[in-house]
Amino acid sequence: MIHIVGHTAIDHISKVAHLPEKNCSTHITDRQIYYGGGAANIAAGIAMLGEKVTLHSCVGSDFKGSDYDRWMTKLGVGQQFFVVPDAHTPTAFMFTDETGDQMTFFEWGASRAFHTSEAPALPFVHMATADPEFNCRVAEKGEFVSFDPGQDVFWYNKEQLDSIISNADILFANQHEVKQMCETLGITRDALIARVGMAIFTMSGDGSTLYTKGKEHFIPVVPVTLADPTGAGDSYRAGFLSAYVRGYDPLTCCKIGTVAASHVVEHVGCQTHLPDRAAMEARYTKNFGELPAPVR
Repeated sequence: MIHIVGHTAIDHISKVAHLPEKNCSTHITDRQIYYGGGAANIAAGIAMLGEKVTLHSCVGSDFKGSDYDRWMTKLGVGQQFFVVPDAHTPTAFMFTDETGDQMTFFEWGASRAFHTSEAPALPFVHMATADPEFNCRVAEKGEFVSFDPGQDVFWYNKEQLDSIISNADILFANQHEVKQMCETLGITRDALIARVGMAIFTMSGDGSTLYTKGKEHFIPVVPVTLADPTGAGDSYRAGFLSAYVRGYDPLTCCKIGTVAASHVVEHVGCQTHLPDRAAMEARYTKNFGELPAPVR
């Protein structure tokens, strides 16, 4: 069982010609509403790949019985929710320009309840975007801890990041988040990598890099037609974690994550085009050769 901690959210995804500068505006050329939230995206991706998963999240009273609630139930995602009656389910407003650059505004809504909620003690937990103090408490209690600061990286102070990374077995981040963590902690990239057993750094269309046991492994992207980059990182984590609990070696896990992400970016929306295991295996074989057997 994989436990995912963090946001469940409603995504308002818009396309713009360009991201405006301060005090300027731009035209929205398209706007759609989708299911989202980093933790929920990862949990949905894991469920689609056939692994058991429980989502620990905060939602408003508007969530129960909603289409989103029914979707998660249909996928088989276990739900351990803190329901906040007088708050909205968190909502993200994302704007992507023609080059793929993105800007996000996030309404925490019910997720503010994380700050005072009791943290569960979990055997295998991945912490996605959530309240920093809550994630610190989860990391301290977790037996095996995976951490992904996501776009909430700017909310973490030095003490919080230091505490979580000291308890983390796996660290996921993109190049922007790595830079911010290093600045917050006052350490180099190499020093950050040395602090965890395994680090996976993604670089958008330039692939990803796995750092483990003093070695560095580059994983290229799977070439597809890009429709929207939103949710690619979440799907990568879902693919990796699903493979990891099945006993695959870390490099194969990264390749499975890359394949999962390639499906998501072909369509707009973080949960619109999640691959099942058969689809993942077919694309893995096409791009990386035969899927090896698990090693543990």
